[in-house]
Amino acid sequence: MILNVSGRTDIVAFYTPWFMNRYKEGYLDVRNPFNSKLVSRINFSNVDLILFCTKNPLPIIDRIKEIDKPIIFHVTLTPYKKDIEPYVIDKRLVIEGIKRLSGILGSDNVVVRYDPPEIPLERGEYFCL
Repeated sequence: MILNVSGRTDIVAFYTPWFMNRYKEGYLDVRNPFNSKLVSRINFSNVDLILFCTKNPLPIIDRIKEIDKPIIFHVTLTPYKKDIEPYVIDKRLVIEGIKRLSGILGSDNVVVRYDPPEIPLERGEYFCL
């Protein structure tokens, strides 16, 4: 099984201690967002690979070696400033984190997505920030 961590919220950026605690316990429970009465237990013994999706890899970098599963990171960079993304750290720090991750996991296991917005202009033209 591939465990996609952060499909609903940025677990790495905001909940690394929680995730690492769950990893050490060997399982985590996930509530279905469409049926709150349905909770699934995921045992890490059944996980073949962990895919972390984040805008801030820094909180987990020093703890990566505690995870004995294959890991892939998908890091998203955006051009937004604090007025739009108040909880995303400085982009220069994110880039340094990407470099550190690549050194630990190898560049084949770190995917970077730059997500510039397109602003519609007149006559069907677009301006990309």
